[in-house]
Amino acid sequence: MPAIVLVSDEHGDHLRASFARYEREYALHVARSSAEALEVAATVQVGGGTVCLFVTDSRLPDAHVLEAIGRWRAAVPTSRRMIAAPFDRFIADAPGLRSAMAKGKYDAYLLMPRGVRDEEFHHAITDLLSDWGSTVPDPEVVSVKIVSPVRDAATMGISDYLGRMGMASRVYDPESEVGLYMRTAHDLLDAAFPLVFAHGRPPIAAATSRDVAVSMYGRPDDIDVDEVVDLAVVGAGPAGLAAAVYGASEGLSTVVLESEAIGGQAGTSSMIRNYLGFPRGISGMRLAQRARNQALRFGTQFYTGWSVDELEPGVDGEPHVLRTEGGTLRARAVIVSTGVAYRKLGVAPLEDLVGAGVHYGAALTAAREMEGADVFVVGGGNSAGQAAVHLSRFARSVTICVRRPSLEETMSSYLVEEIRWSPTIQVRTCTRVVDGGGSPRLEQLVLEDVRDGSRETLPAQGLFLLLGAEPHCEWLPPSVARDRRGFVLTGRDVPQDRWVDGLPPANLATTVPGVFAVGDIRAGSMKRVAAASGEGASAVPLVHEHLAPEPEPSAR
Repeated sequence: MPAIVLVSDEHGDHLRASFARYEREYALHVARSSAEALEVAATVQVGGGTVCLFVTDSRLPDAHVLEAIGRWRAAVPTSRRMIAAPFDRFIADAPGLRSAMAKGKYDAYLLMPRGVRDEEFHHAITDLLSDWGSTVPDPEVVSVKIVSPVRDAATMGISDYLGRMGMASRVYDPESEVGLYMRTAHDLLDAAFPLVFAHGRPPIAAATSRDVAVSMYGRPDDIDVDEVVDLAVVGAGPAGLAAAVYGASEGLSTVVLESEAIGGQAGTSSMIRNYLGFPRGISGMRLAQRARNQALRFGTQFYTGWSVDELEPGVDGEPHVLRTEGGTLRARAVIVSTGVAYRKLGVAPLEDLVGAGVHYGAALTAAREMEGADVFVVGGGNSAGQAAVHLSRFARSVTICVRRPSLEETMSSYLVEEIRWSPTIQVRTCTRVVDGGGSPRLEQLVLEDVRDGSRETLPAQGLFLLLGAEPHCEWLPPSVARDRRGFVLTGRDVPQDRWVDGLPPANLATTVPGVFAVGDIRAGSMKRVAAASGEGASAVPLVHEHLAPEPEPSAR
């Protein structure tokens, strides 16, 4: 049973009473000082348990609260940490403590409960416990069982897909009690691996995450071929999800096609702290799943695991045609929100180890595999910073490698400060990864200083690559104008020789009537989650305008 440690010299009994509602599922411990809290944590760990949350008074008798939190973090890196200040000290203590929260030293600063039903306080508690439960321990209740003898690229890819879709899963060895039972019960003793057992669905031998997606969500050709939908959204990152929510809520029949899991690159972010309306932050997966559920509520249909291979623009009022390996979809309007893909590192020995210690993107499900490991993150953007912070909860060491002289040029300041404060993370500037290897998993990396060419070989068990952005729109026809890097041009960015009657397309419209581009795929976009969401919502009125019937000529 995970433990919650409540730390206060004066208000320990009050905190204990306030947390009584959690004692069925969490072991509650009260400590009167920083040192006693450390002793409690050590006792819990010796007994095979872990501390999921420290809740502390804003003042402690034996240490400054921030010093105490630093010690607790070092002892239990995966725990969440909250300061609950008494009413008479809440305002006075806030100025000296809030800046530390912005740097990631702790997760929330709240007023200690004053009554028996302080639901705003408990909403914050359940948020933190939910975040801990979805990222740290193996799930106690799983909805999907994966049976595989090795944690290879296929197995981990399926596990990552399920995690990003919000479905708890666990990998079992074929000869384990669970593995043998599942294989025997379904007469699959001779089947290929990995095997995927989802509640309420037939088991499958899945080679890719697409196989899992088809078994759960169907194929695009499940849509009646004679039906033409109002809006097809290609890509289910923040921009596409916003377009789906606003399109479906305003009465448009809406279908979303996504080649991977819901959420896009943002869906792999362990914690987005600067998204409006989430003061304690929210993981990309949770944000994406909430948006998906919102879109489903309004009638949106989702098909994941299917990339669009071709867009055939409609002519003379005919619908556009989207072709996938799983079927064809016809739509009166199309919003392109396919985002960007991480650039390949291009080092052959490391490309061969993708899925075996080498990962493109944050791969949240792989973080648990990095416990006690030396991990390297390549990239200088916010996604790389968020990945490093999350990995630091598990790994022995995390090293961020960037070619630039500093992180400040490309990363938000709150992340730079959080990284600077973390004792587990170090930053190697002017550095690139040029070689590495291992068998059967990653064992070492070769780093090169770009200033003088000197090289160093270091042990490594994890490499997470978040290298810039390349547009993902090779499936679009030449009639959709793009810039020299391949990003889709919209509005006034379209070359003047492609304007109609001397006028540019609408702000988010492409050079093909009825086809719009939003989010990271669009040339000149801000590459931020909030900006992408705004563009997705803003495209829907343009879709309505495009679908509106031509006004009849007035009678004279």
